[in-house]
Amino acid sequence: MEISQIKITPDTYKPFRLAQGHRVGDLLFISGQTAIGDDGHLVAIGDFDAQAAKAFENLEKVLKAGGSSLKNVVKVTILLRDMSNFEKIVELRGRYFTPPYPADTIFEVSSLYSPDALIEIEAVAVADEAADWKER
Repeated sequence: MEISQIKITPDTYKPFRLAQGHRVGDLLFISGQTAIGDDGHLVAIGDFDAQAAKAFENLEKVLKAGGSSLKNVVKVTILLRDMSNFEKIVELRGRYFTPPYPADTIFEVSSLYSPDALIEIEAVAVADEAADWKER
């Protein structure tokens, strides 16, 4: 079975020596996505809603680069700095995912890669059937 690294431009994770994700056959394993802007810096310090939107946007970008989409996500793990944002996550799941919703694990952590990062989302997805992702 072929294992291929998913690449995006710019690759804001390159300095951290990690992949945005890998495609293994028809499965995509996506690294935790945070609110990192294209310049490599965290955006919206102190604003959970804006950071969450950017994290989902980054997740979608990597999924597309790997030949998939948010509708094909089967499992997410969401790390929150503050579980008081749980209800917002429920709302965001309705905005970014469609039924049947992905399996999910949500938990609170004391810190992420930066103490200013408020959310991180990792995912497992299935590739689109007609996707020819290597040409993207």
